[in-house]
Amino acid sequence: MYNLISVLSFVDICYSNSTVPQMLIHFLSALKSIPFHSCLLQLSISLAMGNTEFFVLGAMAYDHYVAVCHPLHYTVIMHGGLCWGLAAGCLVAGFTNSLTQTIIIFQLSLCRNIINHFACEMLAVLKLTCVDISFNKVIVAISGFLVIMLPCFLVLFSYGRIVVAILCSRSAQERRKAFGTCDSHFTVVCMCFGTVIFTYMRPSAGSSAEQEKTVALFYAVVTPMPNPLIYSLRNKEVMSALRRVLEKVREKR
Repeated sequence: MYNLISVLSFVDICYSNSTVPQMLIHFLSALKSIPFHSCLLQLSISLAMGNTEFFVLGAMAYDHYVAVCHPLHYTVIMHGGLCWGLAAGCLVAGFTNSLTQTIIIFQLSLCRNIINHFACEMLAVLKLTCVDISFNKVIVAISGFLVIMLPCFLVLFSYGRIVVAILCSRSAQERRKAFGTCDSHFTVVCMCFGTVIFTYMRPSAGSSAEQEKTVALFYAVVTPMPNPLIYSLRNKEVMSALRRVLEKVREKR
């Protein structure tokens, strides 16, 4: 579990650093421009990290399913080789989809160079084209289904089995322990999948540029911030260290 959490933290850091520094520069400077190659790099990295995060969350859901439904075989099933294999597979899948999307987008003819967005985001870049992008919309829809919905189905399947196992348990302590194992991950899943499904899987007629920017800003800045806190509060060693720090602060006062 902690191997996958480490990968999730790495992905969150890379995703935020791909957009937030440039966004802050634009907020603080009068010249709000970005070189073409920087825009290309920003789009590819943000896509890769965002895609990888969904696959990692799906792998973590499977990890929780094994921990709750097969606790005695957990160390045998979720051994180190499988964990790092899942992490590598998530990274390969994320970067492959990002590379494909980036190549397809930047092969289009761009007739405008002003992006109505705080970053080089995929949907914002597509609006700069002066050609028919029906094929690209189909690719985006297929990519969205594979990258978002497949991990989402894996999460729903895993939690469905977990709920059945919890309901079949007669011990209240076991039920509390099982819910405590999954609550942090379920919170992160709701935040990540909810914002992205709202952005990419809804009808384009009902969206506006301001709504898209707000949701993208929420996903880029707000969503990664509570992840370390959410998982740290479940760690007894972290909570013990936090209590010691608070006690020292009280003593100094």
